[in-house]
Amino acid sequence: MLTLPTLPRRYHSASIWGLYAIGLVPAAWYFYLAATGGLGFNPVKEFEHLLGIWALRFIVATLAITPLRDLAGINWIRYRRALGLLAFYYVLMHFSVYASLDLRFNVGAVAADIARRPYITIGMACLLMLIPLALTSNNWSIRKLGPRWTKLHKLIYVIAAGGLLHFILARKSLTLEPLTYLAIITGLLAYRPLRRPIMNWKRGKKSGAAQAAR
Repeated sequence: MLTLPTLPRRYHSASIWGLYAIGLVPAAWYFYLAATGGLGFNPVKEFEHLLGIWALRFIVATLAITPLRDLAGINWIRYRRALGLLAFYYVLMHFSVYASLDLRFNVGAVAADIARRPYITIGMACLLMLIPLALTSNNWSIRKLGPRWTKLHKLIYVIAAGGLLHFILARKSLTLEPLTYLAIITGLLAYRPLRRPIMNWKRGKKSGAAQAAR
């Protein structure tokens, strides 16, 4: 099992804020490229796409935290909230670019797209599901909601599946990039129901090894 150096507790808060800062660098860079003509002949669509890709990446990173801890012993659980919020920020930016730069705040056009284009319908549903998760990603909400908080935040699995489907339908073809995300997200979602038997097997193996060593 991989063992990483342990970060002193006094640096935990700074490292989380550092993650937020680093996580927003791609958005700032793409904004600069869009403003200076560096995103090709269709900068708005490219800007939308890049923000959406990073949203999906942060969703993947959020889902990967538990398997990494369980299977590799890499405990980055303190960063899961930040990763989830970064995913929300990128989804929100993705939608904002679409609504403002692409459709120029035409509410009717946005509503029509949501109604007649399945991938936009799915994307909008994912954004709406992310909002309560983002609003409750704080210690006060965890205390206030109790067990309901855990149930609410299981929506991330639905959002991940929806985000993947949104991406595939938007691309209209299964090229290497969507296939890669399909494989990764399918694996992460499949781990969820398999987690308990895997952890029970690991505990049994560890217990057996301990008894054999006596």
